[in-house]
Amino acid sequence: MSKKTDPSRRIDEALLELAGEGLVSRATGDKITMRILGDEHREKPPVLEPEEIRALREDAHLSQAIFAKLLNVTTGYVSQLERGAKRPTGAALALLHVIRRKGIQAIL
Repeated sequence: MSKKTDPSRRIDEALLELAGEGLVSRATGDKITMRILGDEHREKPPVLEPEEIRALREDAHLSQAIFAKLLNVTTGYVSQLERGAKRPTGAALALLHVIRRKGIQAIL
């Protein structure tokens, strides 16, 4: 009966071997290793309140339709976010955090 090894352990071993041969830098190996750690090691982005989302849009002087186009979502979804009927997730949440930190110019 063969013993299964943890996939992340196999990746770590392969990266160490490649680093030893000079094919991959140790820094590159560390970056790849951090990506495969899993969700329990990733910091969850904070939830944005509906008022914050509306303020982001209004501070940029954008209509819901244009804001939706920039986020690659529907106008109805932006409306639901601003009313609190839905919470942003995935790419939309990530883009909203970028806009909050760096301004709308970061995604134009």
